[in-house]
Amino acid sequence: MKRLILILLLFFMGVATSATAQQLRVGYVDMKQVLDNAPQVLAGREKLDLEFRPRNETIEFQERQAQAMEDRLQMGDLTEDARLRLDRELREMQRNVNRQKEDLRDELSFRRTEEIQKLEDQINQAVDEIARNNGYDLILSSPVVYADPSLDITQLILDQLRLEYEADKRDRAQR
Repeated sequence: MKRLILILLLFFMGVATSATAQQLRVGYVDMKQVLDNAPQVLAGREKLDLEFRPRNETIEFQERQAQAMEDRLQMGDLTEDARLRLDRELREMQRNVNRQKEDLRDELSFRRTEEIQKLEDQINQAVDEIARNNGYDLILSSPVVYADPSLDITQLILDQLRLEYEADKRDRAQR
């Protein structure tokens, strides 16, 4: 699909170079930079951090407990029966912690993807608005093989998203 777009772009650029043709205006957006720096994304990360922090802290506490149990086993001063019992408890706790970590990782990944998908429309609207307001005929997003830095409009998109974020915050505060 991207190759088709690139071929079409090259075709249109060739057409645009004729004396009677209109200049084609192209822009490029680094989506990684947008997804790393857009205020909506940063707010979403903070929201997820608050949502998952208690579970993460519980897992960290259990890891410390397991480490204390392991340290106790290393001391070597337990009876054989007590050592076996503690070793069994330790293995069970470690399995439980690993299972909880995996569940947390999966759920966090799912929620991140969900949050990003919610923002896709807003990002696309920002790109569309910048394109219309600045006379762009075509805007490509990363990854591309090469884009001249003069075509990079990523900062314009981030600025637009910042404006929209601030407007949304003001609207929520007024309610």
